[in-house]
Amino acid sequence: MPKYEKLSPELTERIREDIAHGTRPDFASRGADAVRRNPLYDRESVWRPAYVRDVDKIMHSPYYNRYTDKTQVFSFYKNDDITRRALHVQLVSRIARSIGSVLGLNLDLIEAIALGHDIGHTPFGHAGERYLSEVYHAETGRYFNHNVHSVRVLDGIFPLNITLDTLDGIIAHNGEFEMHEYRPEKMPDFETFDRVVESCYVDEKNILKLIPSTLEGCVVRVSDIIAYLGKDRQDAMRAKLISSDEALGASGIGTINAEIINNLEVNIIEHSYGKPYILMDEEHYAGLKEAKKTNYEQIYHMENITHVLDGTVKPMMQKLYYHLLDDLKKGKKNSPIFKHHIDFVMQNHYASDTPYIENEPNRIVVDYMASMTDDYCAELYEFLFPGSEPKIHYHGYFEDIIL
Repeated sequence: MPKYEKLSPELTERIREDIAHGTRPDFASRGADAVRRNPLYDRESVWRPAYVRDVDKIMHSPYYNRYTDKTQVFSFYKNDDITRRALHVQLVSRIARSIGSVLGLNLDLIEAIALGHDIGHTPFGHAGERYLSEVYHAETGRYFNHNVHSVRVLDGIFPLNITLDTLDGIIAHNGEFEMHEYRPEKMPDFETFDRVVESCYVDEKNILKLIPSTLEGCVVRVSDIIAYLGKDRQDAMRAKLISSDEALGASGIGTINAEIINNLEVNIIEHSYGKPYILMDEEHYAGLKEAKKTNYEQIYHMENITHVLDGTVKPMMQKLYYHLLDDLKKGKKNSPIFKHHIDFVMQNHYASDTPYIENEPNRIVVDYMASMTDDYCAELYEFLFPGSEPKIHYHGYFEDIIL
């Protein structure tokens, strides 16, 4: 039986009194203090504050639509009930806003970070991210990480003049690395930020050092984990990889998705209200780690999943990478990398000191491949290598029905 925790009577009464007397904690980031690369543009107004502009820019950016066909965890399933990345970023936003609204944070900044945090993600989820990083590193000595690339999408490929607070929250979201306590570490300026970004390309261990500079960024970071812990279990059940949520066992935070979300939200609010940091107690932190470990062992690293990904997506992405790199270096203007990527970027490109085509060739190939949806990547492979192995085989809608 699910157990849904509640805020303590003491904190509930305190929040009610704070609301009644207008004395709620105020740790919200101020749009008036937001910094952009070009301060002459995108100034906030009374009806479009700084972070609202960021939300609009992200949602209307050229790659936002592509969330809809990018794997969250489970590839090769034609099942509209299984989560895609488009839903994941909305769930992160909703969870983070629920927490942030009680803590008195800036909900527009939370939304901007949440909706943009995965916009640089590859097709085929973290497996695709890993395969792309491997081939990119083999060619350049640099690493690919989706959080860093999300910044590149919004600040480099399409220079959208996003605020530093939003970009910092995106690069530091690190949903794979949980923490017991999140204390913001100030990001002073874009010069420092650019050094941090570059350090992540040359040494991926620097990803582990990233801490958001705002409480809003901290809330999004922990909400990213909350959003996928139970939802991935739900999806595994829908993909018939596990029999039920209970098959994974209970943890201190619950078993089913709704229970996990509720209990972590409540615990974070209970221990963070009125404080300049985000905290959960030891029991819930241990439960979160246990649930995450279970997901990795019994879902993400399931042999029948990793075997298929390693045997199909990995060689497919490697062949695509080198084919596209060769086309680019030879200047084949009829190649998809020109027709579908470079031309597209140039048409949507904002003011920039360097024309996009002058970027290093491997970087352009990585930009293109990271921008692909699952279906596009698979179809591009078939287009460039017709009839060639490996082939992707999808689980169809009706394979479990016998007439």
